[in-house]
Amino acid sequence: MRRILNFGSMNIDNVYTVEHFVRPGETISSLEMEVFPGGKGLNQTVALARAGAEVYHAGKIGKDGRFLLDLLRSAGADISFVETINGYTGKAIIQVEAESGQNCILLYNGANYQMTELFIDEVLGSFSADTILVLQNEINLVEYIIDRASAKGMQIALNPSPIRENLSKCDLSKITWLLLNEIEGKALTGETEPEKIAGALLAKYPDMKVVLTLGGDGVYYCDQNESFRYGVYQTEVVDTTAAGDTFAGYFLACSARGMSPQMAVEEASRASALAISKQGAAVSIPVRIEVLHADLKLRSECVE
Repeated sequence: MRRILNFGSMNIDNVYTVEHFVRPGETISSLEMEVFPGGKGLNQTVALARAGAEVYHAGKIGKDGRFLLDLLRSAGADISFVETINGYTGKAIIQVEAESGQNCILLYNGANYQMTELFIDEVLGSFSADTILVLQNEINLVEYIIDRASAKGMQIALNPSPIRENLSKCDLSKITWLLLNEIEGKALTGETEPEKIAGALLAKYPDMKVVLTLGGDGVYYCDQNESFRYGVYQTEVVDTTAAGDTFAGYFLACSARGMSPQMAVEEASRASALAISKQGAAVSIPVRIEVLHADLKLRSECVE
């Protein structure tokens, strides 16, 4: 298995369970409030580690976020490249609808936006070309990291979430795996249909592997050699917060093992189904033995 470096965000998630999302000008009481470790970077590292990957996390936290390191370490990730700085750890305020399990999120960047070119170069200097680099868009200098990693010959996986103006500065031709949802796909291409989103991306970046998550409609995978859809597994939806991050981590761990896209999508879809059946983000991500032995039924068959 190839090594994986995840250069990503780490947040403290304040999760409020509500009957409905707060509307403009409205004040409501939450049904419950809990604090969880989170951030797309941290979630994906936990998923990678629990999927059995050799994963190293790089990023920054404030002193208030030291408990996040305990979670990463206990999941099996290497935290040698996490730096603690003065200031606050990134934070998220998350509303979760009690009935549907859907969520909306407000982010505070904090230490996640304190990356420097010097820090990035020092981290990347410890890894070779055969390392897979994983990125999200919750830290600063993403475009710089892409350029420097590409110059080293690394394959890069990008989850372009959240969509921000900085993406226009990123050379997406350097991305091997682009993992995104329909909203992000529309933002990047102007298209709304999965096939058209993937087609527009491949027309511009023919070497890219597009992994498009479709919520309740499953996943659409496409590269220059193959394309297919995969359905979703039947499960009770409790909290969708970490669904995409769980899928991304498991898919990339399988890819690092050399598994086919079909097998990687299948395992990642099973893991995501288990994650949404539990409350919380990183704490809901299953270990691989659970994923492989879970009794899950597919709602729709894989369509070639």
